[in-house]
Amino acid sequence: MRLTAFSQLIWFASIVCVCATEKPVFDWDAIQYVYAFGDSYSFVQGTAGHPNFSFIGDAIEFPFAPRELLTNEIIPKNTSSEGSNWLEFLTGCFEGRPSNCGIQLWNFAFAGADIDAALLPLHHDFTIPLVDQVKQWKRFASKILPRPPRKTLTTWWIGINDTGDTVFNTTISNFTAFWEAEITSYFNAVQLALDNGLTGAHLFINVPPEERSPATLGNSTKVALMKEHIDLFNVILGQHIDRFQHTHSATTVFRFDAHEWFNTVLDSPASFGFTNTTGFCTCLEPGFFWYNSGHPTERVHELLSEAIRNHLVAASNQ
Repeated sequence: MRLTAFSQLIWFASIVCVCATEKPVFDWDAIQYVYAFGDSYSFVQGTAGHPNFSFIGDAIEFPFAPRELLTNEIIPKNTSSEGSNWLEFLTGCFEGRPSNCGIQLWNFAFAGADIDAALLPLHHDFTIPLVDQVKQWKRFASKILPRPPRKTLTTWWIGINDTGDTVFNTTISNFTAFWEAEITSYFNAVQLALDNGLTGAHLFINVPPEERSPATLGNSTKVALMKEHIDLFNVILGQHIDRFQHTHSATTVFRFDAHEWFNTVLDSPASFGFTNTTGFCTCLEPGFFWYNSGHPTERVHELLSEAIRNHLVAASNQ
């Protein structure tokens, strides 16, 4: 039965399941709550959010009251694709109060976010990086929103801005050490979420091949550097996911290889209905893969959500 706003206040890619026998059995059909952290590929616009950047609040207006959160509404088709995004397709929560959706989407992702402002500068003074998204959730939402472990999935998709922002950064001499520091900070945030009640399943998504985006194509030096950064970031991310799984044997962990999935579609675009993968069109033309120079179209998000859902379903009850 769906909780009312009042009772919530009181109640205070392939994907690989790395489940141990002591974990709760995962069943996608049982999921009723999805919590999201990340960047523009994941954010949805809320009536109480920073316009074109967030569902609720920003770094300047960081706190929010329980009522503001519970009455906040998703504005339809206001994402980085100017359409619905993968999380909305995955949950079926496209507009209105999340509490009115069959699967409630509580989205704390922020467009333009990097992992940690202590390691990379903010895009804007109002940007909330990943580590602070989790702090915002902990301080102002964790005691308000339901999160029963067998009914909750938390998604993590970050690193697209980090790998892009560092392409021509000459102050970083050792990128292995730098990504290690970044992803250590990332998983400290994951641990904070876990320690404060997000103990259900966790889905980690790696960085897609942004060197194939229109913003990068045409500059061979940038293409090579970005590919190098993304490949190394994804390797170290995978190592941290492995470590997290090993040290949290009671937590169900999934990973989705967005890098492989994007490459598959970009290598065989006609098979997925795309006719243009190198340019972009800020329009509703269905043949384009890219909506603008760095973000995919709504159709890409829809296909991506189908791929993620299919694997979650396949992993259910295993």
